Amino acid sequence: MARFFLGLISGTSVDAIDAALLDFDGERPRLQAARSTPYPPALREAVLGLSQGDSMVDLDAFGALDTAIGEAFAAAALALLADAGIAADDVVAIGSHGQTLRHRPRPPQCFTLQVGCPHVIAERTGCTVVADFRRRDVAAGGEGAPLMPAFHAAVLGAADETRAVLNLGGIGNLSLLAPGRPVRGFDTGPANGLLDAWCQRHTGAAYDREGAWAAGGRVLPALLAACLAEPWLALPPPRSSGRDQFHLGWLAARLDGTEPARDVQATLLEFSARSIAQALRAQQPDTRRLIACGGGVHNRALMDRLAALLPELRVESSAAHGLDPDVVEAAGFAWLARQTLAGRAGNCPEVTGAAGPRVLGAIIPGRGPATAQSLRDGGLAT
Repeated sequence: MARFFLGLISGTSVDAIDAALLDFDGERPRLQAARSTPYPPALREAVLGLSQGDSMVDLDAFGALDTAIGEAFAAAALALLADAGIAADDVVAIGSHGQTLRHRPRPPQCFTLQVGCPHVIAERTGCTVVADFRRRDVAAGGEGAPLMPAFHAAVLGAADETRAVLNLGGIGNLSLLAPGRPVRGFDTGPANGLLDAWCQRHTGAAYDREGAWAAGGRVLPALLAACLAEPWLALPPPRSSGRDQFHLGWLAARLDGTEPARDVQATLLEFSARSIAQALRAQQPDTRRLIACGGGVHNRALMDRLAALLPELRVESSAAHGLDPDVVEAAGFAWLARQTLAGRAGNCPEVTGAAGPRVLGAIIPGRGPATAQSLRDGGLAT
């Protein structure tokens, strides 16, 4: 009987499509396989161009982009299944986050937009697809993000320790896990997004490997103060953000044009680290362990700076808990797909601010023999 769930996501860094295959044959999900598939360069540039600031696109180009990303996500899923030696018929469902182009959940806009046509993914893979997870939460008055805290609590929580899980993607977000208290979480601001964009503009590299370029610069106090003065950082949770808010245009408004590029990189790293540390101290001062995941875990300078700013905590990678930091979010969307098929809420109202728990996402039936069974039993086959 089918028991695997597959998760797909490309985050605000737009560096790759992450895929994770979870085995639910037991009390807790087990990571069966994972893969990161680089975006085709032209497609990545198109996404980056549209996800920053107020970029516009005509409807024909938008429709073509939605389909192209769906094709890329389907290819990433099929590549993972081939690597794992798992047949598509053994997959109950794919949970696809898609690619965020806009995230503006506060009035007057109140919307979030992810692309990557789930119908294309269902057709190419034959699997049932659950997608469009965020919009139901926004419709219920929530931020639509972050959606990982419930999953983090399920796989990384502890009954005897107050913990926080930090996702270091393009945007940083925290899940606060304290015994006897509701799960909470929120976005902290930029993690890798500004660092990657500035690095690519000035060095040609997609990211600053291990933070070495930033480590050779010096922090510019005036620029750091201007970044930390961003009004969004003073908002109380629930709060969420994206590349459409923290982008190079946002940074340019705080530069006078004379700053050495490497010093700007060092300042952006300090900005990411300080905004995270300040947010954690303000919202859960009794935290004892910070578990980091996402691509930023590989930025040694950023991780070292977090540890220095939070000396009272144990700061470590999710790898110490058996979860590859690069695929935690993809695994989370596999878990969310299972929640949806089971008719269980995927959001935490305390996190997003929604009016209540909501079953998230839309279900696109597959074309394989697993479809009828997965829809009949809510995906809970074991």
